Amino acid sequence: MKINLFLISPLEQFEILPLFTIFNVSLTNQSFFLFLIIFFTCILFFSLVKQDTQTLYIIPTRWQLVLEKIYCLINSMIKENINGAKAERFFPLIFTLFFFVAFMNLIGLVPYSYTVTSHFIVTLVLSLVIFIGMNIICIRTHKLHFFSLFLPSGTSIFLAFLLVPVELLSYVFKPLSLAIRLFCNMMAGHTLLKVFAGFAWSLKSFSGILFFLQLAPLLILIPLYGLEFGVALIQAFVFSLLTCIYLNDALNLH
Repeated sequence: MKINLFLISPLEQFEILPLFTIFNVSLTNQSFFLFLIIFFTCILFFSLVKQDTQTLYIIPTRWQLVLEKIYCLINSMIKENINGAKAERFFPLIFTLFFFVAFMNLIGLVPYSYTVTSHFIVTLVLSLVIFIGMNIICIRTHKLHFFSLFLPSGTSIFLAFLLVPVELLSYVFKPLSLAIRLFCNMMAGHTLLKVFAGFAWSLKSFSGILFFLQLAPLLILIPLYGLEFGVALIQAFVFSLLTCIYLNDALNLH
């Protein structure tokens, strides 16, 4: 039994498992927690509003104070990174995106839960949706001038043969880099937490001095847990910030 404890892989926490099947459609643990995040996000915003007047409380609650601070942070981020009068119309998108990504990251810190953003397909689909929407906005705003993204003004015809492929390649890889950044940070952090937690649990099955040595990984696990909490919020902020930068390129070209 002791050997089996050491052989447990820390990557097993990312395995997608079916919970139940209805009409040949399986509900997995990944989709369950994704729906749960959407539900709690709606409940959070709905609980801040008075049901009779549909407005925020004059004397704010603690959650409302936290959200107002985040509101100011997201609003300043949008104004600093998206130039023009149309910047504020994207505030609902960036504000919702921040909370959605943050909740997907944070729910994995709850014991026996599931980290949705630990799968590349989830972060890639989210990035592709943003990337496709950004291209639609850019084409509707600038029409054929959209292609000036790949050829800066004033470039000679000889240099264009070099710049256009490079700019096109970097532009196509934007959603890929956005997805990989979020996926790698979440997967690496949660894997490290599982390694230390599994090591402490394995030492618990021994007797003597090895039993007391389990305190060492447990003491390391506490600051790591706090660090991963901060990383989850930072990655949500970085994801929203890069979305603002990409939107600015779509609205103003370069």
